[in-house]
Amino acid sequence: MRVVSLVPSLTETLFAIGAGDSVVGITDFCIFPEGIDRPRVGGTKTPSIERIRQLRPDIVYVNIEENLKRHADEIARFAKVIATEPKTIADVANMITMLGSIHSCEARARELAGQITDHRQPTTEFTFAVPIWKKPWMWCGGDTYVSNLVENAGGRNLLRDRDRYPSIDLADVLALRPDIVFLPDEPYPFTAADAAAIKTRVIGPFPGHLFTWHGVRTIEGLRFLRSSL
Repeated sequence: MRVVSLVPSLTETLFAIGAGDSVVGITDFCIFPEGIDRPRVGGTKTPSIERIRQLRPDIVYVNIEENLKRHADEIARFAKVIATEPKTIADVANMITMLGSIHSCEARARELAGQITDHRQPTTEFTFAVPIWKKPWMWCGGDTYVSNLVENAGGRNLLRDRDRYPSIDLADVLALRPDIVFLPDEPYPFTAADAAAIKTRVIGPFPGHLFTWHGVRTIEGLRFLRSSL
């Protein structure tokens, strides 16, 4: 089986379950596992469809939020497209199990999915907010993977009644009195100066992939939360 992954977090996960030999193409943003050496096909939103075609994949993995539908539609003319959209860590565990089934790596996939379950027990209760952008300020609403990840560590998203990524001024969010504001360094590159300007407890900046990548990186994200709280 020949696979192209247009989702960096899925690329890492495929290698983690033991399916790395099937991966024949990756994006410019696929940085894990460290030292990965596979043909690059462009960005997550700017892939070269012709380059992907030349790699003769049987399957191309995409993510509904991260990749563009028009690219998936073009690829579907010559390869099977499998689209993912996990919004909870339970979705992530199921996705890893699915990948294990597709690639005949069931045992390792079950082990990794189980680690997600093992690490999701809440440690302490707290309220939080997570911005993903600054100009304008945008935040993770309640139906996002990031929100679910943190809530599985005992948090309560003060914007849980808002969908997707609402645009709300920083002062208005701080008026809700969050116990913690998390500052991942992607997609917006928040800095130490940004953290210092927020008058409540701030965790960050920290590597954004701990919050925004789903798959085996979810395990690292939960470990990070447990160690930071």
